[in-house]
Amino acid sequence: MRDTHDIRPASRDTMFAPSIVLFAVLALSGCGAVTDYLRGDEDAPAPATLEEFEPATRIETLWSRRAAAGEGGRRLELRPAVAGGRVFVAGHDGDVAAYDPFTGERLWEADTGVPISGGPGAGSGLVVVGSSAGDVVALAVADGAVAWRTRVTSEVLSAPAVGGGIVAVRTVDGKLFGLDAANGERSWVYTRTVPVLTLRGTSAPAIADDVVVAGFDSGHLAAVSLADGQLLWESAVALPTGRTELERLVDMDADPVVSDGVVYAVTFQGRVAAFDLGTGRPLWQRDTSSRAGIGLGRRLLYVTDEQSHVWAFDRGTGASLWRQDGLERRQVTRPVELGDYVVVADFEGHVHWLGIDDGRFAARVRVGSSAVLAPPVTSRSVVYVLGESGTLTALTLP
Repeated sequence: MRDTHDIRPASRDTMFAPSIVLFAVLALSGCGAVTDYLRGDEDAPAPATLEEFEPATRIETLWSRRAAAGEGGRRLELRPAVAGGRVFVAGHDGDVAAYDPFTGERLWEADTGVPISGGPGAGSGLVVVGSSAGDVVALAVADGAVAWRTRVTSEVLSAPAVGGGIVAVRTVDGKLFGLDAANGERSWVYTRTVPVLTLRGTSAPAIADDVVVAGFDSGHLAAVSLADGQLLWESAVALPTGRTELERLVDMDADPVVSDGVVYAVTFQGRVAAFDLGTGRPLWQRDTSSRAGIGLGRRLLYVTDEQSHVWAFDRGTGASLWRQDGLERRQVTRPVELGDYVVVADFEGHVHWLGIDDGRFAARVRVGSSAVLAPPVTSRSVVYVLGESGTLTALTLP
């Protein structure tokens, strides 16, 4: 099947046209073994037992509260977002709420009336969510008032990106939409063919300057113009190999990250790689497999692989510096850096703090009994962790 690139201007006749998606979606992830184990499957490998250690630092809980209705077992990985001095959370029931980042006081709550499956994304005075029915709803950061709502062609499973007057939205049918941030009207759409078999999930687009970077289920990374959606470059992070469609999966469900003119990306059953933002030229690559994703530090790049091993790579060369495998099969989130530590969370609600120099365990706290599926989010000296049940916790170093 040949890949196609389609850039179409907005049209009233096509704004809400439904699409028929002819591909199989595979509900496959690193959580499969964990789920089988918890269901009592004797043949399923057990998640690693947490080892005791002498804490190297103390973690303080600023506040914790039930902030959203949760995901209802749908494994949507709805994540917190921080912008405009507020923390935003969303639940599958359609509610979006804003909280004071230091006290946890709820500032406002709004009912979008749609089954939220992606987001929230925040920026430029907007909080934006997507739904399982293809709705995109933008709310005002200040008070939660609906700024606009529109429709795209299929389900939204990742957070929209907001910047430069555009809201970039990825849909499961292989499309990247550029919506006018002022009114939600479609400015452009970039399309890539979806493989016959694909994992359930999409990576969130990233906006850097006047470029939108997005990953696709074919293992390709594309950079398009923020203004008109024209393709600037495209590079393969990984190419399909193997005889079966399952072996050939190289989905990019982990979000690409952009910093200092470099794009970092990772695929399932493929590679983690770095590319020049301006040209798409590969800078380095390493074999690995990840759906949880990558985290960017001051000098290091962190990856949680399919076995829930946490890796640290040199940002400039891709050299492997350390690996922490003490969380194997614990369904660990994407790593984030805070101070001198790397923070990840797991399927039992534990939040782990690893030293950035060697990956050793430095601290551990539990924020609840439910799984943490969404990656933690940091702002200044605080990390925000949202459990699957909808409990949001703010943690900080003393």
